[in-house]
Amino acid sequence: MPVVRPKIALTAGDPAGIGPEIVAKAASDPRVLEVCEPIVYEPPRSTRFEAGVLSGAAGRAAYDVLLRAVKDAQSGAVDAIATAPVNKEAFKLAGLEWAGHTDLLAHLTGARRVAMMFHSDVLRVVLATVHIPLSEVPGVLTRALMTETIRLVAGELPRFGVARPRIAVAGLNPHAGEHGLFGREEIEAITPAVDTCRGESILVSGPFPADTIFVRTTRGEFDVVIACYHDQGLIPVKLLAFGQAVNVTIGLPIIRTSVDHGTAFDIAGKGIADHGSMVAAVLLAATLARGGGA
Repeated sequence: MPVVRPKIALTAGDPAGIGPEIVAKAASDPRVLEVCEPIVYEPPRSTRFEAGVLSGAAGRAAYDVLLRAVKDAQSGAVDAIATAPVNKEAFKLAGLEWAGHTDLLAHLTGARRVAMMFHSDVLRVVLATVHIPLSEVPGVLTRALMTETIRLVAGELPRFGVARPRIAVAGLNPHAGEHGLFGREEIEAITPAVDTCRGESILVSGPFPADTIFVRTTRGEFDVVIACYHDQGLIPVKLLAFGQAVNVTIGLPIIRTSVDHGTAFDIAGKGIADHGSMVAAVLLAATLARGGGA
């Protein structure tokens, strides 16, 4: 009996960026065609957008395409969504209130708590906070937020083949605060959250100094790191696995994966964009749709 390949929606992202190019390349890639049926979602062909030019019209078009894909994922018409990048400035110019895919998808699906996880063969990282100014991170990084994030990671990692994930939490401050010498966020927010979750039999440890915990994780000591802010987590992932890492929104009722890069307006329309991360996103979406560990 033939194996039924999952249907994966590939959304083209901002039509003025490299999204349309990498989606077209990925949809015809033999590695993709072997494991799934890719379905491209893009603006009507009658619309035209100038490559590399930021605009509200392009932001609105990317939004409209995503709405169609989410609706089809919710109805079961497709089994998962793999997204090319949108542009946050274009969203703003379009009058949209969302900073990007993650918070928009949470809104569209009614998900209470979601998080960005970057998945690669060498390192997995979950971001406790995402697109906010660095100056706002200490105020947002509460005990409740960290507790919810740890619980979310513990509940979601089994889908990726990790039955009881060993979770490491990075500290916010140098040396994880050095017992309050360099900041109290570790004492007042992170450690209490870790202790609460350990009391729930979650295998979580920390907070650890961020300058060493990613190395320890790549050496096999932990399965995933929860980073306190955007660049703390993404610098090590992109250093080790740029182009192979996949952005996964955990906590959604649908499967959504994405690339590990942006719209790259500087090379849009030139036919030179590398579609490797888009392929990786589609392959992971197909694996998750089949219910297999990554």
